[in-house]
Amino acid sequence: MKRIAFGIVLGLFVFAASAQAKPAAKAAKKEAAEVADAQKAVTLSGQIGCGMCAFKVTKTCNDAIRVKEDGKEVVYLFAADPARKHDMAMCKTVRDGKVTGVVSEEDGKKTIKVSKIEFAK
Repeated sequence: MKRIAFGIVLGLFVFAASAQAKPAAKAAKKEAAEVADAQKAVTLSGQIGCGMCAFKVTKTCNDAIRVKEDGKEVVYLFAADPARKHDMAMCKTVRDGKVTGVVSEEDGKKTIKVSKIEFAK
């Protein structure tokens, strides 16, 4: 008899906890959507090359894109991504292309977290 009563109480507790978790999950999803809206992906068109060898803005090799904004050249460094390594071919050549990603600023330098790269043909 005690086991049955314990099972019923435990079942009610689990049901009540899951019912309260649903509104919290919805609130978390809404907050994540608001953050995603704040970090809209943009597409930058310009010259893609090495931040050190081609554009002379870093002390180590790092892929970058140089674009013209308001008549000035601005270099966006590619944000560190463990799944993507620096392309050594970028040290030797500068190619026209487009980069899509989320722009931010780190240590006073503009960066872009790359989601897509397209080179001009």
